[in-house]
Amino acid sequence: MEKSHLKKMLREKVLMFDGAMGTMLQKMGLKTSQCPEIYNLENKEVIKSIHKGYIEAGCDIIQTNTFGGNRIKLSQYGFGDKVEEINRQAVALAKETAKEGNLVAGDIGPIGKLLYPLGELTFEEAYEIFFQQAKALIEAGADLINIETMSDIKEAKAAVMAVKDIADIPIVCSMTFQENMRTLTGSDPKTVVTVLEALGVDVIGANCGFGPDMMIKILKEMCDVSDRPLIVQPNAGLPKLVEGTSIYDLSPEKMANYVEDLVLSGANIVGGCCGTTPEHLKLMVEAASSIKPLQKKKISFSKLASRTTTFLIGEEFPTAVIGGYINPTGKKQLMKAIREGNTSVLCEEAVKQVNAGAHIIDVNLGLSAEEEKNFITRALTSIQRVIHQPLSIDTVNYDAMEEGLKVYDGKPLLNSTNGEDETLQRVIKLAKKYGAAVVGLTLEDKGIPEKAEDRFKIAEKIVTTAVNEGIRREDIYIDTLVLTAGAQQSLAMECLKAIRLVKKELGVKTLLGVENISHGLPNRRHLNDTFLAMALEAGLDIPILNPYHSSNWPIIRSSDVLMNKDKNAQFFIQWADKVPEAKSVAKTEEAKRVDEVTQLIEIILEGDQETVIPQVEVLLTNSISPEEIINRCVTPALEEAGENYEKQIYFLPQLLMAAETAQKVFQHLKPLLQQKEVDHIGTFVIATVKGDIHDIGKNIVSIMLQNHGYRVIDLGKDVEAEVIIETAIKEKADIIGLSALMTTTMQEMKSVMEILKARNLSIPVMVGGAVVTQHYAEMIDAHYAEDAIQAVRLARKLTKTLS
Repeated sequence: MEKSHLKKMLREKVLMFDGAMGTMLQKMGLKTSQCPEIYNLENKEVIKSIHKGYIEAGCDIIQTNTFGGNRIKLSQYGFGDKVEEINRQAVALAKETAKEGNLVAGDIGPIGKLLYPLGELTFEEAYEIFFQQAKALIEAGADLINIETMSDIKEAKAAVMAVKDIADIPIVCSMTFQENMRTLTGSDPKTVVTVLEALGVDVIGANCGFGPDMMIKILKEMCDVSDRPLIVQPNAGLPKLVEGTSIYDLSPEKMANYVEDLVLSGANIVGGCCGTTPEHLKLMVEAASSIKPLQKKKISFSKLASRTTTFLIGEEFPTAVIGGYINPTGKKQLMKAIREGNTSVLCEEAVKQVNAGAHIIDVNLGLSAEEEKNFITRALTSIQRVIHQPLSIDTVNYDAMEEGLKVYDGKPLLNSTNGEDETLQRVIKLAKKYGAAVVGLTLEDKGIPEKAEDRFKIAEKIVTTAVNEGIRREDIYIDTLVLTAGAQQSLAMECLKAIRLVKKELGVKTLLGVENISHGLPNRRHLNDTFLAMALEAGLDIPILNPYHSSNWPIIRSSDVLMNKDKNAQFFIQWADKVPEAKSVAKTEEAKRVDEVTQLIEIILEGDQETVIPQVEVLLTNSISPEEIINRCVTPALEEAGENYEKQIYFLPQLLMAAETAQKVFQHLKPLLQQKEVDHIGTFVIATVKGDIHDIGKNIVSIMLQNHGYRVIDLGKDVEAEVIIETAIKEKADIIGLSALMTTTMQEMKSVMEILKARNLSIPVMVGGAVVTQHYAEMIDAHYAEDAIQAVRLARKLTKTLS
């Protein structure tokens, strides 16, 4: 299917996707132990009847029964060798059922494993898994690909890239959000739409998770920052247990009542997820038939994003500042740290620059080609772990550039390319492939032109080439290049003149390494400050500078007020110099010991696994006992990490990194503690229930409990109720923990409770998982924990009650 055809359809009407496949299969006899996708081979008529129901309801697009059709999920049922056969047959069944005018979407769901560094699955492995499934779907004749229910933006990125590398086919991609309006790994709606838009996804949105009420808020947030077509597929409410059966309580009539609000909030495609049926979709189709798609305003500002945060750049927003300190030129200590592979120093400088006010952090490693290629992945992974701000990947080494793009979670600034044809094509290709914004330098093989007009010609070539290759104009930044006034004084104004030409004629954003103007001259800050003010007036969007130089900030804050970029002088009023000169103070031995303890806490909070053990050894050398290290460092760090998670200062990646770093400390100290019996708070037996193969949430709870002093017996996933109970008896468990992600497997929790009651066993049971609610827990006489932090608190409460 041509993308232009889909765009035409989206302009003319609100398109209707179908509803749930999984819950429909459950109604038609699918058991918890069965693989839903095997129905494509063994129960073809059942699949066709579901498709037929949605087509008769009036749906424009039906989805293949391939949500779990990747080799990882299929292998868990013993069908890992049938990926191609299952996916091809699924497309055939949908196409056989479709009528003229219906589109068939090849459906791709998540792999079910976290990507590195949160899990062991690499980006390349995820890409290959998605590539295999997508290739089968596309070759079988799918009209478009629907990537859905993603909870990690990096995993979604791998899936999108795999599809794009197979064919130029329309791509729909939707993420699943939690009640805090973020995905499992912390991305908000603005960040999701920013990253997926940059990757070239045709329709972006949200599905599953909850009902249509929350979806309205998500759509509005996406519409605020993007003019891309949007899709929404809500559940029919949240599941409730009625007479032993999980039901979704939003009737077809109630679902249909939300359609107009969903469309007015920005949805171009509306469908249903868990619990929705052909009856729901029939009324939703009728409700949508008289509504025209929302005419979205053109977005002219630019955006960069980390995994969790999106930063807006444009004339209507305060000036964005790139922190340029991570550049070893003239910094011997920084160069030494980089050559030694010391990522801790890079992380420290990134955090300090953010605290000083930088909005984007530039990472320039200044290494040889091979060294940079090998080190950049570690450097960027580590820096992303400790800050939420977007990064600028600053290198001219194409191999290192691509390695850095692979591990970057959001939408970075790719710094840089120039006007040389080969360089320009290679960098634009990488930017388009990985969804990055690109910086173009106004130089060619002959060097930097003296005149502004000649620099403009190079900028024009860069912008024209990039736009023709599919890069959005909003994702192009031009650096008109600052030459030192000490050597080429007459050319200083040419740089500013070039900025004015670029802004007026090309309409793209500009950036400059402002402090280059004073290189080799005395009293550099005075010259830098004056040039900064002049550049901002000329139209500079983003200065690259050292944020530690406090004299920069009055100029930036004042300029924003005078140029009407800081509405009501809000930031100017709040602004204060936050980076006073450091004072050298002689410290007592006790003060040094306190500092060393504090440093270990900070290392754990940052999840810095490279330096945590050396710091533990420093404390041990200074006669701080293993018990003290746990009590004074590890436990307080975990408590603070939990509090940060609840306050949304941390998200799942930071929480996991802190927990795993603490676990490393425990393992290192374990031999020293074995001289005497280690006291555990209690024994916790945990498992994902029978029929459920999801274990991400369960694994996080397990790690957190271990770090808080529990002896955890993790039985894994798809575990029989009898096995859970027998293990709990054998291990003298204080608490049993049960996890489920599907409404069908949720019933296994009730089975465990019934067996415990029949045997007259009074072991407390804690339940959790995406579909589990407080109401359900109360109905089966279990205790409910919403997340890993709540699980630890509830476990402590239960253990205290037992004692």
